[in-house]
Amino acid sequence: MEKILVIEDDETVRDLLHSFLEEKGFDVTTAESGVAGIDMLRVEKYDLILTDLKLPGGIDGMGVLRDVTDNKINIPVIVLTAHATVETAVQAMKNGAFDYITKPFNFDELMIILKKALSVSKLQQENVMLKMQLKKKYDFKGLIGDSPPMQAVYELIEKIADTDSTVMITGESGTGKELIAKTIHYNNVARAAGPFVPLNCAAIPRDLLESELFGHEKGAFTGAINTRIGRFELAQGGTLFLDEVGELDPALQVKLLRILQEREFERVGGVKTIKVDVRILAATNKDLEKATKEGKFREDLFYRLNVIPLHLPPLRKRIEDISLLLAHFVQEFAKKRKCEPLTFSPEAMECLMKYHWPGNVRELENLVERLSILANNKVVQASDLPDKLHQIAFPHMESLHPHPDVDGGAEPGRFMNASEPLSLGRPGIEIGEAGIDLNEAVSSIERNLIQKALEKTGGVRSRAAQLLGLNRTTLLEKMKKMGIEMYKR
Repeated sequence: MEKILVIEDDETVRDLLHSFLEEKGFDVTTAESGVAGIDMLRVEKYDLILTDLKLPGGIDGMGVLRDVTDNKINIPVIVLTAHATVETAVQAMKNGAFDYITKPFNFDELMIILKKALSVSKLQQENVMLKMQLKKKYDFKGLIGDSPPMQAVYELIEKIADTDSTVMITGESGTGKELIAKTIHYNNVARAAGPFVPLNCAAIPRDLLESELFGHEKGAFTGAINTRIGRFELAQGGTLFLDEVGELDPALQVKLLRILQEREFERVGGVKTIKVDVRILAATNKDLEKATKEGKFREDLFYRLNVIPLHLPPLRKRIEDISLLLAHFVQEFAKKRKCEPLTFSPEAMECLMKYHWPGNVRELENLVERLSILANNKVVQASDLPDKLHQIAFPHMESLHPHPDVDGGAEPGRFMNASEPLSLGRPGIEIGEAGIDLNEAVSSIERNLIQKALEKTGGVRSRAAQLLGLNRTTLLEKMKKMGIEMYKR
């Protein structure tokens, strides 16, 4: 229920408004003077103020409006006025009033203005909340990672965010370059309220990229049936983020250089020069310095873009951040799917820490999403991870296939979590002139190993699985596949 404060010295009008607005479902408070109304604003929050312009007690409706404006109280104010003071009401609107209505007023007209004011106010509040959430989301202090390389990135962001300098963000694919660009934008006091406009230069065909950047006039080319605003104009007052800027062809590189120098351009097919106030942030996973030496990228444009270089380290260079990132993604996906968050066994964590992460943070995020959907248990085991992860961390565990040593045997117990390793003895496999079936030989070793583990544990499958470094489900699947007797315990 919206709360409305009515400030009116005429008791008859005040009571009439109170009754009418309550009947319409509003929570109404009344005051008979500007002084009383301002006192109420100090102790209560309202959604709208309806005030007469002429009020007794030294503070009139204009004084109420000034108090609301000076104290940055985000409440729409509608003024009531007689016909003789319409000019004053117009002045009140110039000073920040939402609208005015003349006495004697029409209740239908009053409701139209009230609903419009409340609707606009709600949108403004939602916009403010959204921007606050965005700023919080992209606050550099909220970025994930405590490693020294990331601490250096945070320090640099803190220094450069509140400037208009062009920044070149470099790093491998998946390191979070756009996230860093948004963090820089939303920590710039002057531009945070403006738009953040991203453009992936590699994702748009070259013949369309110029129009995408600069816009085009109607009839500029076949298919241009309307005038279109480009990304530069859309980013007016804010930030334009050019991702994969190294993909720009030479002709567009020249035009981009001109904008960086002159801060003006023309739309495709247009003659009118358009001036822009836009901060440029660029990103690439290429070595642009090398590309300039090879003649593949303009040297003058490179130095214009590379005013402040910011390099994001790959995930393999900050492995101490993996546990923090993992905890964040696990919570995010659990919240999204409304389920209990995953946890990871020590063996699974060792796999994650030893993996080289060619896809960087994005690859880790994708893995967590996949596991949150497909994992059979809430505790992720090493065997639940893709083969490429646990084979790197535990190469000797690859499908439980022991590695033969030089004299044809196998190193017993090298991958078991047991104080006393299982002894297989020598399998006695001989390689004759006709060779051997490797899969059959390895399967025989694996079968022997499982049987020994079951014998050692008296047939307790959970304990046997622990000795073998497997989860219980995996052991049961292998036993079924090999036709090994299913022990009752």
